[in-house]
Amino acid sequence: MDNLDKFDIAILGELQADARLTNAELAQRVGLSAAPCWRRVRALEEAGFIKGYRAEIDRHKIGLGVLAFVRLDADRNTGGLTLAMEEAIRKIPEVVACHYISGTGTFELQVVARDLDSFSQFARDVLLNLPNVKDMHTSFSLGEVKASGALPLTHLTRTRA
Repeated sequence: MDNLDKFDIAILGELQADARLTNAELAQRVGLSAAPCWRRVRALEEAGFIKGYRAEIDRHKIGLGVLAFVRLDADRNTGGLTLAMEEAIRKIPEVVACHYISGTGTFELQVVARDLDSFSQFARDVLLNLPNVKDMHTSFSLGEVKASGALPLTHLTRTRA
């Protein structure tokens, strides 16, 4: 399933916009009948294009008013120590995203917390005690301009033309 056609791309776009669509609704939107649409969705899932489905929750509504961007610098960047750090970070629910980065720093984390006091306590108790952490630099979001998880698909249609 290396070659996505216009139907596959349309399915991905529609499911990114609303993953709760019924198969019948999805099929109608992309111009297929129900059975071929269902088979394509299953093939996209099996091939790993669709990794899962989840509800998008408003963090403010559940009391997570702080979004922090935390750069962690490793004491030493060796394979084993970096893997230990990665594994520890994966287990922390407050870390909603983590990237291994180039340039200054080793990891860039997105961390949510109730408020600044709870973030401060979390940083002291958890982040600074991760294995191999040398330093930590934090910036706070002052407001979200865009936070969509939808990926652009236009490059896929351009390469097909």
